[in-house]
Amino acid sequence: MSEADDRIFLKRFSLVLAGLAVFAIVIIFLAMAIHGTLDREESTAREAAREQRLMPVAGVYAGETGRAAAMAAREDAAGSTEVEAAFDGSLDGSLIYDRACASCHEVGAAGAPEMVASAWADRIDKGKEQLVSNAINGIGAMPPRGGRRDLTDEQIEASVSHMLGMVE
Repeated sequence: MSEADDRIFLKRFSLVLAGLAVFAIVIIFLAMAIHGTLDREESTAREAAREQRLMPVAGVYAGETGRAAAMAAREDAAGSTEVEAAFDGSLDGSLIYDRACASCHEVGAAGAPEMVASAWADRIDKGKEQLVSNAINGIGAMPPRGGRRDLTDEQIEASVSHMLGMVE
């Protein structure tokens, strides 16, 4: 490489760097101009959301003055533990299967047996009661009640019966 080639390279490289610097400066001024047009006042909704996020997740026992409030909160929580039956208490096994079970059992998600007779042969040999118990208590990757704690035992039994009818 000659000295002339070096000069040409340095000249072009310097022009590229200068162009990039000018581009960066233009972008900075453009961003400042756009940012200057934004409303700087906080909206009440945004402020309320921030306060909600910053609220403590727990309280501190404040002696007798807080006891009544704590007891009322505990009673409210105890009263709200009742879970309404899913699907208005329907015992239609097909409906329950379609809405709660099919998402895993149709594709074999997380090792769930697909709805083919070969996948269920050894499970059927264990008996319907064992299958219902597994569905209620969970087995393998399947959570208890298939992840639907609002399903009653009767609804689970109906869906297991429907599933057995599908593979037999």
